[in-house]
Parts: sequence; C-alpha cells; structure tokens
Amino acid sequence: MPMAGKGMLLTSMDIEASDEAEFNRWYDREHLEERVAIPGFLEARRYVAHHAKPKYLGLYSTATFEVLDSPSYRAALANQTAWSKANIGRFRNMIRAVARITISRGTGRGAALGLIRLRPEAAAKDALRTVLHDQLNPKDRDGIISMHLMENDPKLSKPLTGNASDSDPGAGDWFVLIDGTDVAAIEGTIATFGAAPALKSAVISSGVYRLMWDLAKSDIG
Repeated sequence: MPMAGKGMLLTSMDIEASDEAEFNRWYDREHLEERVAIPGFLEARRYVAHHAKPKYLGLYSTATFEVLDSPSYRAALANQTAWSKANIGRFRNMIRAVARITISRGTGRGAALGLIRLRPEAAAKDALRTVLHDQLNPKDRDGIISMHLMENDPKLSKPLTGNASDSDPGAGDWFVLIDGTDVAAIEGTIATFGAAPALKSAVISSGVYRLMWDLAKSDIG
C-alpha cells in the first residue's frame, strides 16, 4: 500500500556542535510526541545525514494536506514551549517544506532514505510529474522499499527562523523520497536517477540519511 498520508512536513537543519546534545534531547523527549499528538498527524521520523546537508532531517506525515494549515497545527506553532523556542532559535540552514504527496509507490519505510530536491520549471511540471511516475517505481530496484514525490506549497513552506516574509526561490520545490534497506541501495538509485533529461535539469541537490527513530500516533495512545 502506498503512503497513507496525503500531506507531509519536511524540516531539516544544522546545529552547532555545542548545542547538539540538547537539541537531540528536546527532539527525542518533547518535540516528536508533541507534533504527532496534533489531530491529523499520523507519524514522525527522525534522520541524521550519512552524506547530506543539512545534518538533521524530520518527516511528519499527515492524513490530508489541509492538516498542515489547520487551526490545531497553527495553534501549536503559535504556542511553542520555552524549550522549543530555545532550540528553534539555534537552527541553522533550515529547510521547511509543507507539501502534498502526489506520487507514492511501494510499501513501508526503510532504514535509509534518499532525498532529491527538484526545482521544476512552471511550464514543465506536468511533463516532469509524468516522468517521475515512471521513475518512482521500486519494483525492480533491489533494496528499495518505496518511493514518493512531495510537491511544496510555496505559501506555507516558510522557515521558522529568520524573516519568514522574505521571498524564497525554493519555496515551490519538490522532493523525492527514496526509502531503502541500506545506504548502498539508496546511493545506487540516486546515481541513476538523473538519466532522463527532464530530471537532470531539475535536480538541485541530493543526499542520503539514516533513520534514527520514528513515532506513530498509535505509540502515544
């Protein structure tokens, strides 16, 4: 079965080494559970870079895209705990993508994740989506579990740090998620991904992450 949720929030950031222990403690002991508890959130996953930037990555699945602009989620953003405010203030190089899952093929999640960032030309989006539907098929790719496309909402994809009103050329970017059993399988898939000219011209960056842990709604009752 493809990914259950139709919405996804992606956050990625760097943290100074001196703040890293506190950052991880906050994420593991407060932040993930707090977010998964919001109505409409299904699960959250934490990753650390194997070969990628920024170093840390979080994925939050929601039942619908609309959950990511719901009163419950907006209330959570407006009422951060003191611990959250302190850690968010330390984020560096933050990426925050609020997206729709428009392609989802395969079943389940892997121990490694490939992340490819795309910047499609406005006039080429339909053609690129068609190419991606064919490319994002894990069936004949050893070690690849599932593959997905996230399409950012440019109005909602704003960092929580800095001046959120600033224009961001990447706010409308797309992200390809490649779930696999190990790093080697992910790296091999990324290496062949840009073979189609339509894909090669749209790729901005790519990287590989290792799963730290995940939390589902059922885990917190």
